[in-house]
Amino acid sequence: MFDESEYDDATALTADQKVSHYQSVLTPKPDERDFCLALPDPRPFGHFLGQTEDYLLRFPLALIGEVGLDRSFRIPEAWLPGQADDRNDALTPGGREGRQLSPYKVSMDHQRKVLTAQLRLAGRLERAVSVHGVAAHGIVYETVAETWKGHERRVPSKRERKRAEAAAKADAEASALADAPDEGDDAAHDVSKPFPPRICLHSFSGPAETVKQYIAPSVPCEVFFSFSTTINAWSDRDTDRPGKDGKVEAAVKTVPDDRLLVESDLHTAGEDMDHYLEEIVRKLCEVKGWDLEDGVRRLGRNWRRFVFGKE
Repeated sequence: MFDESEYDDATALTADQKVSHYQSVLTPKPDERDFCLALPDPRPFGHFLGQTEDYLLRFPLALIGEVGLDRSFRIPEAWLPGQADDRNDALTPGGREGRQLSPYKVSMDHQRKVLTAQLRLAGRLERAVSVHGVAAHGIVYETVAETWKGHERRVPSKRERKRAEAAAKADAEASALADAPDEGDDAAHDVSKPFPPRICLHSFSGPAETVKQYIAPSVPCEVFFSFSTTINAWSDRDTDRPGKDGKVEAAVKTVPDDRLLVESDLHTAGEDMDHYLEEIVRKLCEVKGWDLEDGVRRLGRNWRRFVFGKE
């Protein structure tokens, strides 16, 4: 995708512009003109965002994602003669599909520009977002936090909290005496925000310290953390470090109980997916010390709140 504003609002690029675009967004800068020309013709980013918005308006329960940043992904080499004609059309275009990988990656600046626009769209339409980060936990946090800059929740001091509690108690007593209805927070609800109302960090593999950044009292967005047994690297408690928590277990224990989610992270539905979902539910209940039935209920409530904004 290319930014139209950098090409006089063009809807398509010339061959020279296509080469220039890929040389500006790939790292290291590709010198081979033929390699750049063999890549897909980039599409205007505004068109992509507009299509995304159309889908979201057509499907009011749809989420955005998964989106995110990836420091590891490398661009596949061009198709060899005849390969493209024989590819499986049922697969999403752009995958490796047996091709060799080139040395080129997509620059973080370009990825961040795309992700930021998607996050702001989610904020404007009040949709939840599924975000991933591959070898990029710090940059993902910086990018997401930039969208809520200036909208942070003010954290009151201990004295202010005591005063507020006393005032709330007095107001409640006065309301009860007057039989007055409580309007709650809905009257002050602002639907136009530059950040999503809810974010799921899927198959989260960051450390406990990163969890603490996302759940800080000043963060104005609800951030959930999803785990799987297919992607997350759980420690083996029975061998090398019996009784010790690994990085993933430490992160899970840091996540508030009401911000925890599960996933299979599998590419197909069916019995295998059900197996991996059961496996991760049991794993989280073990780490959190929950009874299985209690854990299933908790995780169900969390999922409904992430998707619908309420239980």
